[in-house]
Amino acid sequence: MRLSDFSLLTDENIPAAVVAELRAMGFDVYDVCENDLFGWDDSALLQLAHSQGCAVVTHDSDFGTLTVARLEPFVGIIYLRPGHIDPQFTIESLRLVVAQGLDLAPPFIVVAKRIANSVTIRIRNL
Repeated sequence: MRLSDFSLLTDENIPAAVVAELRAMGFDVYDVCENDLFGWDDSALLQLAHSQGCAVVTHDSDFGTLTVARLEPFVGIIYLRPGHIDPQFTIESLRLVVAQGLDLAPPFIVVAKRIANSVTIRIRNL
């Protein structure tokens, strides 16, 4: 499956401008902030995403810890580094990730680290 085949749950650290751009790119997005889930425990969000068949988009490495160390079930994690920068930086990073046409099979973790205009992508299938 391609990344564009997945529904996404955007963590509270993903700005509204990024959520809007993901939707403009054709993604079905369930946003934590829009649904008044701000401050929810990461484990609860991961369970919600799994129950809805969504991959989580986040700047938070805790989701990887929950899935690898605690073996919590999940569809996918898209971990964008560095995080908490201007929304346009994150949008450009996501565009570069989507353009790669990654072939993904759940459960997966995609780590995208952007430096300047290049993104290094690591994929871990679990």
